[in-house]
Amino acid sequence: MTMTTPDEPRPSGRLGRGVFGVGAASFFSDAGHEMTTSLLPGFVTGVLGGGASALAVIDGVADALTGLSKLAGGPLAADPRRRGALARGGYVATALATAAIGATTAVWQVAGLRALAWVSRGLRSPARDMVLTDLVPREKTGRAFGIERAGDNLGAIAGPLLASLLVGFLGVRTTMLLAFIPGLFAAIAISIAIREARGRLTTGRAKAQLRFNLGQLRREGLGRVLAPIACFEFGNLATTLLILRGTEILASSGWTPAAAASLAIVMYAGHNAVAAGASILAGHLSDRRGPRLTFALGAAVFLVAYAAFALASGPLAIAGGFLLAGVGIGFVETAESAVVAISVSADIRSQAFGVLGLTQSLGDIGATVVAGLLWTAFSPTIAFTYAAGWMLLAVIVLALARRAHRPRS
Repeated sequence: MTMTTPDEPRPSGRLGRGVFGVGAASFFSDAGHEMTTSLLPGFVTGVLGGGASALAVIDGVADALTGLSKLAGGPLAADPRRRGALARGGYVATALATAAIGATTAVWQVAGLRALAWVSRGLRSPARDMVLTDLVPREKTGRAFGIERAGDNLGAIAGPLLASLLVGFLGVRTTMLLAFIPGLFAAIAISIAIREARGRLTTGRAKAQLRFNLGQLRREGLGRVLAPIACFEFGNLATTLLILRGTEILASSGWTPAAAASLAIVMYAGHNAVAAGASILAGHLSDRRGPRLTFALGAAVFLVAYAAFALASGPLAIAGGFLLAGVGIGFVETAESAVVAISVSADIRSQAFGVLGLTQSLGDIGATVVAGLLWTAFSPTIAFTYAAGWMLLAVIVLALARRAHRPRS
């Protein structure tokens, strides 16, 4: 007879509508803020008169704040009574701040709203992940996170496409303001998931803790879980570098600069589409064979993808690199969330999600900064070789840590 612990939902034959509600929330939210993000470079430099350095500072500060706010959101999401409001409020605040960029008249206003939007995204993330784990039994955790990641990747396709369709008719500012509508749908979708999650919880053992229980996190082996993840993130380059590399290779192959940039963006859209499908596959693989194996496969695929970007000399190699990177990120992101969810006990799980978010953000920033410096000082081949080295190290560290603590419910 299978026992269900008080802090876990009862198993069911299939994933419920709450899980798909979380996936829909990720889709709509990502579509909304990607509408604005895709127009932001031209808006800051062309409309407001800012430079490339201003754009870099805006995104750099926002990304750093995202990691810190994810860390802060962990303890806040520990209380089942609070996490619903935190998740819902985070989606609404992200939508409002992102859309309001369309009404700004100065670069500093864009920076402030972008920071607010990304802080809201960070704060809501552990709460959303906790809602997702409330909705499923342990053996369906991978599939649940696979659906959430698939929604996020599909939103990254829909947002820029929607922006490109609307901007010609409505202009940049109006299109940005309309980004609030997908964000509103995201808040509705997460509300459906929150309602179902509350119905599945039998007791609220976890209470709000406005501090981190570092001792318990360490005792339950979170450090061993995060070690290969940190290695991966320190090699996980921003997709803007992939697009830049693709544009350069295509231009050197005879394409005009405009055509090369357009085709590289199309390849990036293909990358996101592949990532969505890979996330679903990764979820099933994580539940059947374990998220650690799924993570290792994803990192290995990334190693091959970066080798393609490092050595590419034509369109086919670049296209292959984009597709492989899509498979890799779909596998890794799903596995990272799933392995953290099943590796620590329920009362500190939200804190573990916060630490995971900080690890991802800091690693991504470090990876892109170092790779950018190597690109400028030496060559893109050296930059991608450096990133591939981290992928290899992630697989090695994971193999050495195979005797990590056993998963707990």
